[in-house]
Amino acid sequence: MITRMKILMVGLGGIGQRHVRNLRELFGDKIEILAYRVRGLKQTLTDTLKVEEGVDLEQKYQITSYRQWEEALGQKPEVVFVTNPSSLHIDIALQAAERGCHLFIEKPLSHTLEGADRLINLVEKKDLIAFVGYPLRFHPGLKQVHSLLEQKAIGTLLSARLVVGEYLPNWHTYEDYRQMYAAREELGGGVILSQIHEFDYAYWLFGMPRRIFALGGKLSHLEIDVEDTASTLMECGVNGRKMPVHVHQDFVQRPSHRTCEIMGEEGRILWDYHAGTVQVFSATKKEAQIYPLSEFKRNQLFIDELKHFFDCLERNEKPLVTIQDGVNSLKIALAARRSLKTGKVVEIAQTERET
Repeated sequence: MITRMKILMVGLGGIGQRHVRNLRELFGDKIEILAYRVRGLKQTLTDTLKVEEGVDLEQKYQITSYRQWEEALGQKPEVVFVTNPSSLHIDIALQAAERGCHLFIEKPLSHTLEGADRLINLVEKKDLIAFVGYPLRFHPGLKQVHSLLEQKAIGTLLSARLVVGEYLPNWHTYEDYRQMYAAREELGGGVILSQIHEFDYAYWLFGMPRRIFALGGKLSHLEIDVEDTASTLMECGVNGRKMPVHVHQDFVQRPSHRTCEIMGEEGRILWDYHAGTVQVFSATKKEAQIYPLSEFKRNQLFIDELKHFFDCLERNEKPLVTIQDGVNSLKIALAARRSLKTGKVVEIAQTERET
């Protein structure tokens, strides 16, 4: 159990504030929250990303902020939460790890692979707990899907289709969508990296793909300088057999849509995020078996991943999503981006760490 801990937040945008709210809910005044802030915006957000007018963020959550990075690190935090734009993740994580800080890094790990191997080696050398925040790994629906696949509920797997679509201007209604990290190339944006969750859980369910081909680009009228639509076909290998996995991502769908459909020789599994269900269709049964998830609340994902991270700290155990896992998901996404830009199939080299 946590008795007293100093936590440094690097970035207090939407996801940073969500973690702050959940940290206070879980641990109260047992933790001291520090923040390194560049922009220093004062707006306080609710769980639904609405602005609490007239409420001071630092005062409400008892946060001590610093404008200088070295001064913030000099407070000797035990844990650093890296929740700033994707393009800045690795550099901050490396410097924090050098000081012996445990790491909670928001997805994606970065926008390039530069520095990733160095971070893995540093974390191992210093025996640190480092976790990459992929909350869908904690979704009861996807956990049910994972369990069903382990049970071979639909027999030999043949193919899968993962879809995520949501209207970018609706993500953060408190700010101009054109200034968000997801909308800007320089900050590591674009639909492929911003919605990398689908690549991560595809990797979790089906392993590393061998080949990738992607189509799409900047297809809508959104005022952004990155791709808003991507349709990616991956060749995965499951139990020694080739398996096509299709991932569709976009910044334009209204209403939002997120599903995962997996076909097997003996049936089909359909997870619908917004409907709150997992359905299993069997070749031998007339009606689908339905696993309802209607009482699930989205914020529980973030609470569960925090609990997991701090349990790993307490027990000195490897987390569910390691830095290497974060690298693997990033490799998939970067291969998709490369294919999108070149129009060619991209091979993903397998390393000993990945297999």
